Amino acid sequence: MAQEQPVDSLIRVESPFESINENEFPGAILYLRNSGKQVYVQHRGIEMYCDKAVFYKESNFIKAIGNVRMNQGDTITMNSKYAEYNGGNQLAFASGNVNMRSPESTLQTDTLWFNRARQQAYYRSGGTVRDTSSTLKSRVGTYFMKDKKYQFLDKVVVTNPEYVINSNHLNFYSDSGHAYMYGPSTITGKTSKVYCERGFYDTRADEGYFVKNSSIDYNDRNVRGDSLYFNRGRDFASGVNNIKITDTINNSVIKGDYAEVFRAKDSVFITKRAVAISVQEQDSVYIHADTLMVTGKPENRLVRGFYDARIFKKDLSGKSDSIVSRQTTGLTKMIGSPILWNGVSQMTGDSIFIQSNVQTEKLDSLRVFYNAFIVNKDTTGGFNQIKGKELTGFFKDNELSVVNIDKNVEHLVYLRNEAQELIGIDKRTSGRVVLEFEDGELVLDTYYNEAKGTTFPPDELPVNARTLRGLNWRGDEQILSYNDLFKGKPIPKQIKIQGLPLPVREDDFFSKEDLENLNENSELKKEDLENRKEDQIENIEGTGDN
Repeated sequence: MAQEQPVDSLIRVESPFESINENEFPGAILYLRNSGKQVYVQHRGIEMYCDKAVFYKESNFIKAIGNVRMNQGDTITMNSKYAEYNGGNQLAFASGNVNMRSPESTLQTDTLWFNRARQQAYYRSGGTVRDTSSTLKSRVGTYFMKDKKYQFLDKVVVTNPEYVINSNHLNFYSDSGHAYMYGPSTITGKTSKVYCERGFYDTRADEGYFVKNSSIDYNDRNVRGDSLYFNRGRDFASGVNNIKITDTINNSVIKGDYAEVFRAKDSVFITKRAVAISVQEQDSVYIHADTLMVTGKPENRLVRGFYDARIFKKDLSGKSDSIVSRQTTGLTKMIGSPILWNGVSQMTGDSIFIQSNVQTEKLDSLRVFYNAFIVNKDTTGGFNQIKGKELTGFFKDNELSVVNIDKNVEHLVYLRNEAQELIGIDKRTSGRVVLEFEDGELVLDTYYNEAKGTTFPPDELPVNARTLRGLNWRGDEQILSYNDLFKGKPIPKQIKIQGLPLPVREDDFFSKEDLENLNENSELKKEDLENRKEDQIENIEGTGDN
């Protein structure tokens, strides 16, 4: 004999028609609607309407059939073709075009469990949720009504007019539109694709924050970093720590610890150990500065380096206040106290322009404007020096081959015989000089326009007369490797990233008591109330996180 139920816990039913059919429904009372009124069911704050009800009073269990509508106050409304409800543990089950509505969202599925005691709804046969801005689909889903939170698992797809999110684990808060992604996830829009393995996205403000294995793909750029921020409406992204931005069209890379990307403006700003790398088959070019800016369309992209700018490639390196380089034309401008090293030669001037051949990727020529000075160190400790107003140099196999120096030329060169013995020091002036080099050594110099000067025996030219005015040998600063780009600069301290918390491990939806309280008249079987492994977070591919 069933235990007597407290009065306030009994299911109450009102209906125009009431009958008993012990042959078909033993122990049950049948209720039917008429043309104007449905069957009405009430229990502890829940109201239900249907065309037909089968009520097992002794076990406080009811089945509702046809045009079922279940209301919980003014917060939850559920429609379905069929529903059953256990008044003992307040567990409801609905099937057939199930539609559950709250003020913030609507859930559509074929089968749904609703635990009123815990205020949770659950499906695992596929469901669709719609809110004010997006449509969300998944195979498994749980709705936590107190927190207004959905936990979506397996084949999660969020569709918005501007983008689509794909994930295997996504937590969504229906009141705010905030989504938290765990495991491999993508956000694909018309002009961008975001990848992350832990991230946050505001589906209404169209902005997000990503902290694990994150990247943003634009049409021609890929942005990676320890922490990325993305704003679709502003066409803006920023990154913190270990940033790498790849230009997929021009085959170049920018690195640093802080970056801002303005897609619509074709602009990138990067700082904190910033380096721009032009990747070439033969010899990549590296530009470093305190701040780098890359601007312009792919076919006309410009790299600008500001404040203590430095450049390095295998056969060439230099420093200046700023550097401007256009990869498509091969022209690099060094402006503000520039110094350039090629092999054993050091060049300085007011500004230096370097021209590379974009087809062969080799150095072509250079120009030094105003106060041009070229110097290299002799084996005795002296210096070969030539200065003038302007310098034009031509390269062969990335080494200086011919150098023209014009206007007010001054020249001091150490002369040696075939045995490399010092035989004299040549000091003269002219209007123009043409120098020819082989393997970095001066082999021929030709003077034009009133050349004047003397070749002194080594012991007849005083040491204090062996330097031209303006000589400043800086060979100890020469950049000989990638790491030398940062020589003398402090290593910037990386920002401590505010991460995203791991998802809370929720209790299984079905409890041991649910199995024990499964009514013998239910359409469900015990296996329907088992927590299947294939529906758990840790057993769904791609949802693992750490």
